Amino acid sequence: MYGSSQFSGIGTYIQRLTDELFKLDQENEYILFLREPEFSKFNPPNKRIKKILTNCAHYSYAEQTRFVFELIKHKFDLIHYPHFNSPVLFRKKSVCTIHDLTPFFYPGHKAASGWRQWAYRAVFRSTVGKASQIIAVSESTKSGIIKHFQVDPSKISVTYEGVDERFKIIENGGIINKTKNQFGITKPYIFNVGVWRSHKNIEGLVRAFNLLKKKYKIEHQLVLGGREDLHYTNVRREINNSPYKNDIIATGYVQESELPILYNDSDLFVLPSFIEGFGLIAIEAQACGTPVISTNTSSMPEVLGDSALFFDPEDTEQMAEQIHKIIFDQNLKSQIISKGLENAKRFNWENCAKQTLEIYKST
Repeated sequence: MYGSSQFSGIGTYIQRLTDELFKLDQENEYILFLREPEFSKFNPPNKRIKKILTNCAHYSYAEQTRFVFELIKHKFDLIHYPHFNSPVLFRKKSVCTIHDLTPFFYPGHKAASGWRQWAYRAVFRSTVGKASQIIAVSESTKSGIIKHFQVDPSKISVTYEGVDERFKIIENGGIINKTKNQFGITKPYIFNVGVWRSHKNIEGLVRAFNLLKKKYKIEHQLVLGGREDLHYTNVRREINNSPYKNDIIATGYVQESELPILYNDSDLFVLPSFIEGFGLIAIEAQACGTPVISTNTSSMPEVLGDSALFFDPEDTEQMAEQIHKIIFDQNLKSQIISKGLENAKRFNWENCAKQTLEIYKST
């Protein structure tokens, strides 16, 4: 699942964590199991790093069967599963990272059947059960693991994710205007980025945008970044039914070089999710000097503290009101920007790698 273009948040976590680990750890050897196209793209930074090509798709039968034999062929002392999908039959000493419990509350199309839901839960329980240490990306996620899977709290450590250096305030007006022209952005805009899935509550954001347009006559556009998922048609339906659909821009997948620019120029960033394991995109927006309006569920109050305005994701009117406050109260907007920039400084990948390496050493 390595690479942000493949699996957004989890892919970024794997890529940035390994980048820092390979710089930090001058003692141990690492084996990275990769699929195409990331296998061909990845160049090991030194001789202690080895890459292995595997053709086993994630969440597949092959991952549970054929991948076991691939693991057995290679000699290593510890394996780190960066997500809950590990082979049940492979029992070698392990560390796993749990990002959230989303599949059990919002299973999505891949786990729509009862059999799939049972299998997901069985694999998850096996992964956390056999792990010597579990890494949770937030205290909220840690609490969820303990509550729903009765895991010993002493074997769960919390390591926050980090923000890449590319997420910063950009002064270059030319590159900002070029990117806006590319996506057809012609007005001030409200920004959101992420996969189009049911737990992301993008439909709720569109409805809040409709309210803002109708009640306050805002001039803004709504820019939705992220690859459209044809299995989740509610978002597209909500956009098409909006009386303000001409002011709603769906960009499709946003390239890594474009994302900081879109954060920078947006009037505000909205995270409307029903559940988030960490909510890295909100921190990225803050690092770019963008005020954040966030859901008040799961990890977000923990991660954002007093650096954002919050709303109940079930309450579309409350979401609209909080957005309205930022748009029309410039003093409040300045305060949220300042607090956001300070909050973003708490999160960096070097610290994440240091904490992860200590967990390896203690296992």
